[in-house]
Amino acid sequence: MMTSNYLLRKITNAMMLGLAGLCTLAALAFLFSVLGYVLVQGGSALTPAFFMNMPKPVGEPGGGMANAIVGTLIILAMASLVGIPVGIAAGIYLAEYGQGRLGTLIRFAADVLTGIPSIVVGIFAYTVVVLPMRSFSAFAGAFALAIIMIPTVTRATEEIVKLVPGSLREASLALGVPQWKTVLKVVMPAATGGIITGAMLAVARAGGETAPLLFTAFGNRFWSLSLDRPIAALPLQVFTYAVSPYDDWRAQAWAGAFVLVAMVLIISILARVFTRGARMQ
Repeated sequence: MMTSNYLLRKITNAMMLGLAGLCTLAALAFLFSVLGYVLVQGGSALTPAFFMNMPKPVGEPGGGMANAIVGTLIILAMASLVGIPVGIAAGIYLAEYGQGRLGTLIRFAADVLTGIPSIVVGIFAYTVVVLPMRSFSAFAGAFALAIIMIPTVTRATEEIVKLVPGSLREASLALGVPQWKTVLKVVMPAATGGIITGAMLAVARAGGETAPLLFTAFGNRFWSLSLDRPIAALPLQVFTYAVSPYDDWRAQAWAGAFVLVAMVLIISILARVFTRGARMQ
């Protein structure tokens, strides 16, 4: 009897492990199939000129998206400087102190913001930033993307911080360490990897948004690093080229999409590498 139950458990365990492995392979297959398709479609346009040259005039083949690549990095960096610290601080507050009505209200607001269409965020940023400044700008684009990033970082940080064992907090508090220092010196290092992963998810989502940038950054076919003027961005350039009637522009749109995905992938890999090094120390 015991032998038959043991075999049944072993068979069930093997079947479930095999099913989990198949699901993992399916997820990876979708990921690499999308990346492969984008690379095949835009591979012909991925030349040094694409990364170094400016867009050509309408109808003229060649050119590149150097201004859009730099513009995307600028907008994402500005948005991250605002959205990630605010989201992390809010998430820590919810996890450590957010048991009252204020915490419930913040969670509700974060959940609502997560579900709001990005175009609505763009219209809001247009009203709050663009109209008073009387100009589209990188500031406005970063403001819109920061709003998109904050709820994602907040909820991810809250869940990760809650996973830190309570025994670590209790041991620190038992030694007479204040709670705020316990959070900074004990809880935060233990949750660093998950917090960075949540921040990268927010960057990935914001990096691919087009609708908010249509109302804020607006786009620019020329080289511009002015933060208070319209600025180019990869999502905008990809959108413009994808709907054009020119084959060369459509190929560059696929190439721009691949570069955008590759940028997010590289940032995520670097974050994981540095986080692993921090944990090993």
